[in-house]
Amino acid sequence: MTKLRVVSKHSRGFEALPRAKKQTVAPSVSHRRARPAAHAKTGPAGGRPAWQGHLRLSLVSCPVSLFNATTKTNDISFHMINPKTKNRIRMVPTDPDSGPVERSKLVKGYEIAKNKYVVVTDDELEDVRLETTRTIEIERFVDADSIDRMFFNNPYFVLPDGDLAVEAYSVIRQAMEAAGRIALGRVVMHTRERLLAIEPRDGGLIAYSLRMRNEVIDPAVAFRDLPKTKPDRRMVDIAEKIMVQQEGPFEPEEFKDRYEESLRELLRRKERGEKPVSAPPPAESNVINLMEALQKSLKGRSGGEGTDAGRSRRKRGR
Repeated sequence: MTKLRVVSKHSRGFEALPRAKKQTVAPSVSHRRARPAAHAKTGPAGGRPAWQGHLRLSLVSCPVSLFNATTKTNDISFHMINPKTKNRIRMVPTDPDSGPVERSKLVKGYEIAKNKYVVVTDDELEDVRLETTRTIEIERFVDADSIDRMFFNNPYFVLPDGDLAVEAYSVIRQAMEAAGRIALGRVVMHTRERLLAIEPRDGGLIAYSLRMRNEVIDPAVAFRDLPKTKPDRRMVDIAEKIMVQQEGPFEPEEFKDRYEESLRELLRRKERGEKPVSAPPPAESNVINLMEALQKSLKGRSGGEGTDAGRSRRKRGR
């Protein structure tokens, strides 16, 4: 049985520290999760596995690794700098009563009241470990259309862990491909048991972590206070025509993060000692006559105006 100790400490000095990368900030102390072994291979982008264990379909199982299918290597990150010395600031965990504390001596605590904590050891947390900490058990197969998109979270590549796992991995993948459905399983990741949706794709398997029911707000609740109105049918017809003019396939390469591009340009100019260029203020959009605005939008687009993506779609359609 898990033993808990209740302590009362004025230790908010550490709790209030901001987060930063690596050792520059005291990280939040969390439940131990399935960590990659020392010999684990690297993923498609050179990263380490986010999870390692077994994928099991009834009595057939194989060791697998989950790798993040997205990357943040292109993201811009900033450090906290002392403007006087230009030195990077080090965040040191500090007890307001006793002073600095070695990070290795910190323990996990859950606040149950102001300045009152339940302290839990690593061994106690291990005692509540589920089977899904090390195994993805496929429980059900469902139609892809039956999963509401609001529940989809992060994608992962599921790869066999070692040469001996390839045969069983291939059997599971081909069986899933023949079924033509999405497999549902559970796994413990990042202190939480997650639901996974697994599908065969491009000769391998991709898993999407799904949000639990209590994590998703019911749209009916979010929209319940919207007034019930019946719009002018003529306005709806014009809006539908505008949509037809803008329709086209989803091509990710056509969409860039314009804010990040501007931010990189700012950093390049400052590195060269040049004066930053201010972006023009956004045009005001104070629509007084909705019908007039819709008619102008339709006329403007039919006259050749529109986005670069829209123009490229029209070129390909010729």
